[in-house]
Amino acid sequence: MSHFEPHDYIHYELLEKNINIVRKRLNRPLTLSEKIVYGHLDDPINQEIERGTTYLRLRPDRVAMQDATAQMAMLQFISSGLPKVAVPSTIHCDHLIEAQLGGDKDLRRAKDINQEVYNFLATAGAKYGVGFWKPGSGIIHQIILENYSYPGVLLIGTDSHTPNGGGLGGICIGVGGADAVDVMAGIPWELKCPKVIGVKLTGSLSGWSSPKDVILKVAGILTVKGGTGAIVEYHGPGVDSISCTGMATICNMGAEIGATTSVFPYNHRMKKYLSKTGRTDIAKLAEEFKDHLVPDPGCHYDQVIEINLNELKPHINGPFTPDLAHPVADIGAVAEKKGWPLDIRVGLIGSCTNSSYEDMGRSAAVAKQALTHGLKCKSQFTITPGSEQIRATIERDGYAQILRDVGGIVLANACGPCIGQWDRKDIKKGEKNTIVTSYNRNFTGRNDANPETHAFVTSPEIVTALAIAGTLKFNPETDFLTGKDGKKFKLEAPDADELPRAEFDPGQDTYQHPPKDGSSQRVDVSPTSQRLQLLEPFDKWDGRDLEDLQILIKVKGKCTTDHISAAGPWLKFRGHLDNISNNLLIGAINIENGKANSVRNAVTQEFGPVPDTARYYKKNGIKWVVIGDENYGEGSSREHAALEPRHLGGRAIITKSFARIHETNLKKQGLLPLTFADPADYNKIHPVDKLTIQGLKEFAPGKPLKCIIKHPNGNQESILLNHTFNETQIEWFRAGSALNRMKELQK
Repeated sequence: MSHFEPHDYIHYELLEKNINIVRKRLNRPLTLSEKIVYGHLDDPINQEIERGTTYLRLRPDRVAMQDATAQMAMLQFISSGLPKVAVPSTIHCDHLIEAQLGGDKDLRRAKDINQEVYNFLATAGAKYGVGFWKPGSGIIHQIILENYSYPGVLLIGTDSHTPNGGGLGGICIGVGGADAVDVMAGIPWELKCPKVIGVKLTGSLSGWSSPKDVILKVAGILTVKGGTGAIVEYHGPGVDSISCTGMATICNMGAEIGATTSVFPYNHRMKKYLSKTGRTDIAKLAEEFKDHLVPDPGCHYDQVIEINLNELKPHINGPFTPDLAHPVADIGAVAEKKGWPLDIRVGLIGSCTNSSYEDMGRSAAVAKQALTHGLKCKSQFTITPGSEQIRATIERDGYAQILRDVGGIVLANACGPCIGQWDRKDIKKGEKNTIVTSYNRNFTGRNDANPETHAFVTSPEIVTALAIAGTLKFNPETDFLTGKDGKKFKLEAPDADELPRAEFDPGQDTYQHPPKDGSSQRVDVSPTSQRLQLLEPFDKWDGRDLEDLQILIKVKGKCTTDHISAAGPWLKFRGHLDNISNNLLIGAINIENGKANSVRNAVTQEFGPVPDTARYYKKNGIKWVVIGDENYGEGSSREHAALEPRHLGGRAIITKSFARIHETNLKKQGLLPLTFADPADYNKIHPVDKLTIQGLKEFAPGKPLKCIIKHPNGNQESILLNHTFNETQIEWFRAGSALNRMKELQK
């Protein structure tokens, strides 16, 4: 499976056996997504299979966790009482390194500030058999692509951009920490049987068009919730024109359309990448089983989108949402009309989406042309290598120096500004400005905590070109720049090798193998720590309906997991549930007053911060509920957005619709994620009302619950609330959480 795990093997024979069983049962051709998912069924003979309806019990091959979510995942695993993980698992230190001065200095500072957390993760990994990638090793998804993903793998990761591994033909799915604990505990993992959206690619990429433009275009078509409950499966003759890392870029940003994951069929590009990353033996094995790593001819997709790559133009999406798609040629005029700042303050390339050798090479090709004409970037410019291997290789091959020469700062091998780890100094909070990035998300305040920053996402080469020009009005396909000599010139479309001609330079060794026997390893969590806190079990359901629930907040509009549990400076509390709960819903807009982090306390009638009000209710025994809008909880997989409301006394979240990962996370923590049977009922509820949820004694799959709305004037209304709970998930609710239920089963 990986040269880091010589005793764990790829089981293509079992995959083949299960696929044949299911194909015979269903009596139809299978998509690639179905082959890999159904090939990992716990019971392929008896499992009920209906796309979009049934829940599948699956046996993933491995688990990956980034350091911000691994803290809570490992704390939950410790609570389970199990001695060792049941499947190969890894921890990756990438989220806690703040971009400030540059790579080496920022890394040293992060190691010092986060020493307690890194020590906890390293010792917990050693004790429970989990591989540990030290800070500076790189971004989790690049490390997975280089070392762990392979065609046909079923991998779950505690980060929403885990689908990056689909670029190597795997089904890689982002989950919350509680899901990871199930898999690490050897329990079958449940997933609602996904629908399959087919994206047929024809033609071939050329010129300024890049793999990023494929997913930017798809995001514009499907929107941020169009992929919910589905796997996006790319196929068609155009696939072969895209590099393996380019396919990973497309799959990575599939998270922004709400997709369960995305995947490409096995081809020669993947074979080439596997061989270049030291896995020729896996490539040979994949060739033997290739028929199971591509879709069957004549397979059925629930929806088909066709994109002609010959006609695809460079795109740039934003601001404030990743599905607001524009051709680069149009963005200047659109920005002028909308009043968006044209002047680009910062261009940022890298991130888990676009930090491959090819990405850096194409950006360097653009930068080199500017340098030849005596130009440097007009905007500030930062570069984030995806891994230590990428950093070392682009240093050796000269790309890093070219990017520095044009005005760039090379940051640490980490997430950095992409997830808000950016000590930005060039603007004041509240100052309206524009940045362009090769990242994946651009929600309000995500990168720098400034709600007035207009963030646009595009390809690294377009970011580089725009940073050189300094304005959104520049179209590198048609517009001219003026060189130092006063002569006008046009940038040529960049060209670069998809992989280095020499071998990759691995750089520094940043991996810690778990010992064969870690039972004697101590894992210490100080009771006075402000960074880590052992978990206490949540209370069980008391067997009664939920009566007179106070509405903590009725949310207006978009509410992502960034709004529910902000990242940036709050990342340092990801291992301390009580401390991080002080950011609960501080970014959500209250429909009552149009403000963020300002809600009415129903008892005192005073307005105050959301977390303070929730703590007041908890202290006084008042149970509460949140009312949300469409696609509530989109974005990151962070389960803190579910742990925090549970910790502070929440009992239910009622919305028009949920994002997949967040809905599951809420269930795992014993909360009730419910949706209005009639979305218009959202308008019947007011922040001053109280709600009673009835029917919990008869709680059953597919059976709606009744909600009584009690208005202050004494009037009452009754509405229906739908849910997607199955029998297992109802047991989580009754036990108080999935972890509580696991302990009951162990006893």
